[in-house]
Amino acid sequence: MRGVLPGRRAVRRPALAPAARAARRGRPRRRGAARQLPRADRLGARTHPRREARRRPVAEPLRRPAHVLRHREERTVKIPKILAAGLLVLGAAACGSSAAAGGSKTLRVGVIGTAVGNKLNRTVGFLDERGELLPELKAAGIDKIQVATFQNGPDLNQALAGGSLDIGIYGDTPALIGHGQGLPTRLVSLNSIRLDAAIVAKKDGGPTSLKDLEGKRIGVQTGSYIHRYLLGALQQAGVRPKQIIHMYTPAIIAALEKNAIDAGGLVSADQVAEEAKGYRSVDVASRDHPDLLGTSATVVTEKYLSGHKDIVKVWQRAESKATRVAKANWPAYTAYVARTGGYAPQVTIKTTLREQLPDTPFPPEGLKLLDGTKGFLAGQKLLKTDFPIDSWLAPGARTAAGATP
Repeated sequence: MRGVLPGRRAVRRPALAPAARAARRGRPRRRGAARQLPRADRLGARTHPRREARRRPVAEPLRRPAHVLRHREERTVKIPKILAAGLLVLGAAACGSSAAAGGSKTLRVGVIGTAVGNKLNRTVGFLDERGELLPELKAAGIDKIQVATFQNGPDLNQALAGGSLDIGIYGDTPALIGHGQGLPTRLVSLNSIRLDAAIVAKKDGGPTSLKDLEGKRIGVQTGSYIHRYLLGALQQAGVRPKQIIHMYTPAIIAALEKNAIDAGGLVSADQVAEEAKGYRSVDVASRDHPDLLGTSATVVTEKYLSGHKDIVKVWQRAESKATRVAKANWPAYTAYVARTGGYAPQVTIKTTLREQLPDTPFPPEGLKLLDGTKGFLAGQKLLKTDFPIDSWLAPGARTAAGATP
């Protein structure tokens, strides 16, 4: 056979499609040849493309391969730009209300998701459950509260930017990044301070110190105050991990169990729950980096504020009352936090502290922590525009509820 070297066996080439043969010979392609479908008997049973398209129901969802789903759940994160990139991540928010939504007298509030659905949490949620929040807000013309829950702060920022929320209650890091990126919000209060977090290591051959995280894989919910604490702790220790992976808390816990990551950043309640299972915390913010403790902020959109001038003092007054009621009914409050957070009562009792609930909207310690967080974010180029904290405060917020100037 022509073209076969001596001693070599001829190999039969597969037949070319008509269009390809025509192209090889320099002749025009036969019209319609490229659109020919393969014969079904050569593909096997139930594999004819057009026939299968007719069989498949219109509403049948696309089935993505498992590796695609895993890739979407665990994304490799580059330090530090992902924190800012996570500002406007598109996210879905489920909405509910304590009364029928609609009308200008409805206040739309966004919170980080709870275990009980679309309800307020923390002290204002406790006050609302007792039926005492709405009467406090009526002075601002509010007769309905609509609540939207979100998985994380960047998703809540997206809702604020889209105009579907009036007030947001969430961590200081996404709140600062949002305002630094041009999100039109004003700070109403710091509703919680000294929020703790930890870096929890895997059991089997896991790291035993912060230094051991050099070149390791760490899971954390990016854009959160936990993420900012993690970055700060690693920076102070001079540690460069191999990867920081964006994962929600349930995925972090599952990955630790499977040894898929070396460590994970968790809030204090999840830290205590995992330590009860035998996991070790290689770093705890309150113990090792108290300057990296978090705060929780309450912000209001400038659009809502322009039409509701009294909302700042009314909301601050409601938060102050909620704090007093929680501290006066501490066992009931910790039980409420356990139920809404989905934690065991003993975990909540250990991690919910009175000193985390400030008596004034802007306690000096909280402002110091907030300013330190902003300084870190600015130093890491995570704020598009730096700004003084005072310029972020809502008009009259310092003195509306008797806060120290």
